[in-house]
Amino acid sequence: MSNILDARFLKEFVQIADEMYRHGWDERNGGNISMLLDGNELDAFRPDQGPIRRMPTGFSAPVLEGKTFLVTGTGKYFKNMLDDPESNVGIVRLSDGGRNAELLWGFSDGGSFTSEFPAHMMSHAARIGIDPLHRVVMHCHPTNLLAMTYVHDLDERLFTRTLWQMSTECVVVFPDGVNVLPWMLCGTNEIGQATAEKMKTARLVVWAQHGIYGAGRTLDECFGLIETAEKAAEIYLKTAHLPIRQTITDAQMHQLEKRFGVRARSGYLAPEKADFRKKD
Repeated sequence: MSNILDARFLKEFVQIADEMYRHGWDERNGGNISMLLDGNELDAFRPDQGPIRRMPTGFSAPVLEGKTFLVTGTGKYFKNMLDDPESNVGIVRLSDGGRNAELLWGFSDGGSFTSEFPAHMMSHAARIGIDPLHRVVMHCHPTNLLAMTYVHDLDERLFTRTLWQMSTECVVVFPDGVNVLPWMLCGTNEIGQATAEKMKTARLVVWAQHGIYGAGRTLDECFGLIETAEKAAEIYLKTAHLPIRQTITDAQMHQLEKRFGVRARSGYLAPEKADFRKKD
């Protein structure tokens, strides 16, 4: 069996975690990542022994039965991921309808999966139902998006439109918009269930006064979603107190839809005006 520390998926995972830390999104032990592993990734690095130990998850997710995830650990600092992945991340396989997780590798210091594991797994279950190619859930605390939840209306349509108007690429990168949850106690099944419900209609879910959840097919896609929304929030905070002389209009966003083959979330833009001019 090959050394799992040489696995490309593990290297990419810890590199993304390090990049998130360097962006200032994951202070201390804030934030967590989980990635669904496929058979090809596991075949070359499958442990030659049974589960190291079993850990109760505290929830049920039958659709994830038998699925295997690479996940960050509870209380772990993202700044340490690159140097010591075996202590800071683990590979777990869900069993018993998701009620237990079998540790296959990692958490070598006796640790466990992130306290946000229920929210991650419930979000995975929701996104797989929308997109069979879905694989990644990422949670972090981007400074500007977090600050925005203190000063901006939390209505999802208004929140999304503000972000779309801050940068031309936004409606292209996240045409499904951004969903928003009011403040809720973190690390609970209740916030996990609420986040999963929001994940059915958007890949980005903001937790007011806390952070954001992102979902995607790859680590890069998920990171890029959050990065784009965070930059838009930064532009908003830098301009909100100034007189706005021009912005990206709904008509221009309809042009972007056509140019890039995307469709903005229904009802979030003003209807495109029909052209009644006579044609030759």
